[in-house]
Amino acid sequence: MTKLLFSLGAAALLAAQAPEQKRAPGSSPDDPQPRVVTPGKAGQPPSDAIVLFDGKDLSQWTSRDGAALRWVVKDGAILSTSVTKESGKSQDLITKQRFGSAQLHLEFSIPNMPGHKGQAKGNSGVYLQSRYEIQVLDSYNNPTYPNGSAGALYGRSSPLVNPSLPPEQWQTYDIVFHAPKCTPDGKFAEPGSLTLFFNGVLVQDHTPVTGSRACNPEPGPLLLQDHYHPEAPNTPIRFRNIWLRPLEEKPAQ
Repeated sequence: MTKLLFSLGAAALLAAQAPEQKRAPGSSPDDPQPRVVTPGKAGQPPSDAIVLFDGKDLSQWTSRDGAALRWVVKDGAILSTSVTKESGKSQDLITKQRFGSAQLHLEFSIPNMPGHKGQAKGNSGVYLQSRYEIQVLDSYNNPTYPNGSAGALYGRSSPLVNPSLPPEQWQTYDIVFHAPKCTPDGKFAEPGSLTLFFNGVLVQDHTPVTGSRACNPEPGPLLLQDHYHPEAPNTPIRFRNIWLRPLEEKPAQ
């Protein structure tokens, strides 16, 4: 009995001396509640998304230099048809709005190009903040350098796997992007991060995002690349159902 009383007394003493544990934010029903968002139905965007293309027009888009758009809308999709072999000129499409960290959804379809291979087969790209490229390519039975294949953070990170569908089918990118943090002199204080689901399959998992140029802290537009390749000068990549949710960076807890 004496040993039991001693043990109980020691435990009570230790409990009294232990530092008080603070509750983590969000541990009380009185704490601020998460913002309500209505999810989309059957491929539709959630209620708080910015719809960048709904299949109707290019009112949310412009060109780099403000010139008239040579892209077209046909059958509910955007077509990148501005490059010709004669001109050799391309015209990237950029959003009028600028974004930082974001969740992005888009769908794309690559034409059947049996006479081409490698980087000449359906080459395009999705540029976050117009700085960091996620490669678009026909990577179905089409080997190329891995960090230039579909789902790659171009030139920097190969996709974990290759879930590409055959050409002419609609494919999806679902992206979570956190922008890098910059020092005042333009260096990367902290890399950004990229998580990418390609056709519902994880291919980039919190991949660090930096760049070869100076770090820019300012938001930037989303860019769809009109890629010129001499072997395939006019490759009409199609895009549709493009929406974006700006992400608020949570403070450290």
